[in-house]
Amino acid sequence: MSQVNVNHEPDAQTLRSLLDAQRASYLAEGAVSLDTRHDRLDRAIALLRAYEDRLVDAMKADFGHRSVEQSRLTDIASSIGPLKHAKANTARWMRPEKRRVGPFPLNLLGAKARVEFQPLGVIGVISPWNFPVNLTFSPLAGIFAAGNRAMIKPSELTPATSEVMAQAVAEHFDPSELVVVTGGQEVGAAFSALPFDHLLFTGATSVAKHVMKAAAENLVPVTLELGGKSPVVVGRTAMLDATVDSIMTGKMMNAGQICLAPDYTFVPEERMQDFVSAAQRSVERMYPTLLDNDDFTSVINDRHFDRIRRYVDEARESGAQVVELNPAGEDFGQQPTHKIPPTLIVDPDESLAVMQEEIFGPVMPLKSYKSVDEVVDYVNDHPRPLGLYYFGNDNDEQRNVLDRTTSGGVTINDVVMHVSQEDLPFGGVGPSGMGSYHGVDGFRTFSHAKAIFTQSKVNVAELAGLRPPYGDKTRKAVRQQIDG
Repeated sequence: MSQVNVNHEPDAQTLRSLLDAQRASYLAEGAVSLDTRHDRLDRAIALLRAYEDRLVDAMKADFGHRSVEQSRLTDIASSIGPLKHAKANTARWMRPEKRRVGPFPLNLLGAKARVEFQPLGVIGVISPWNFPVNLTFSPLAGIFAAGNRAMIKPSELTPATSEVMAQAVAEHFDPSELVVVTGGQEVGAAFSALPFDHLLFTGATSVAKHVMKAAAENLVPVTLELGGKSPVVVGRTAMLDATVDSIMTGKMMNAGQICLAPDYTFVPEERMQDFVSAAQRSVERMYPTLLDNDDFTSVINDRHFDRIRRYVDEARESGAQVVELNPAGEDFGQQPTHKIPPTLIVDPDESLAVMQEEIFGPVMPLKSYKSVDEVVDYVNDHPRPLGLYYFGNDNDEQRNVLDRTTSGGVTINDVVMHVSQEDLPFGGVGPSGMGSYHGVDGFRTFSHAKAIFTQSKVNVAELAGLRPPYGDKTRKAVRQQIDG
């Protein structure tokens, strides 16, 4: 395969040349066969297997410390799974869909209608730093299954991982099929401005506004996977210990640096202290120590570390109850990495930054409530989140929460897990994103659904009076449509 100089930050002209080469190759190829699609999926899987250790080591270096086992689970295995799922289902997804023909008399005279799913061409992918491998390679499942080529711009905040991905892709793919371009904000801005056939961006809402604006200059359709403050609703019928274990597992994975991480939790007012105690027990079981615990990941860099600590300091200064879950009583003042102990903030004031901004760290505000109706009202008074989580065994209450709130997705009696289901669409709504992918939904996002109508051999227009001069046949056909 052709080699790409990953240490060079390409300028706008170079990026455009890469796009033009991919588009020319796509057009020259013609119809993309099932075998070609399978081959690209297979090579993506082979790449991840061959570079597994180097990618895991690179992620650990980029984070200062990142759990090796977590990286294998959330970035390597969780990328291979969607690629394998796509390969197993591509043939079925590619089949044309028959559609009903109408109006009368077309449906009786042999006319046919179908939808064929055609590749869009070249897809741009801007991937984030928090799951740098997974959020680069899992979208390729739908992109390759749909028959497309792709250009990838990974985050500059994980440079070691980006470099390894660029090397791995160059070894397994020709740049006319798949290429990784590295660089900082200037490269990202130029990449966003390219006239792709579709652009997928995963990252912060603030950045998404600039990406969407740049894409709009070329009328490039976008899929935006953003985030927001995903709420947890703990019902009174929830089994508290199991519930807290699930919530704290989701909050502490990747040190809370997950777009779907539970951001804040509603707890019945009479169970608040029980919840806090259960959280202390849960963390102690999972992480008896934190500073030197290989399972506990660091915050990505100084800027995010300081931001999260400011949230906690502001809450403490406001008089809120701040509970640091630090089982071994370790001193986090002097450390070589950016670890922050999991921290609960009980009933913080709404004016605090921790309640206004997406936390993206191991800090969990807890809000007490009297009735679920007030919870629903609160959620509806805020921007629609990427995820919502409900715990409880009251079916009526569960239905109430589902029907009266809007979020990108929902997990019941757990957190985050809906994102791992390849047969469910993954995406946000409103401020948490637009569009979706995963499984067949990804295939269709990265395909053009081409409508095809085949006219009957019968001269329908003549028969039905649909051509001038209009007369009784015309009036009869029109009345049938209006009145029938």
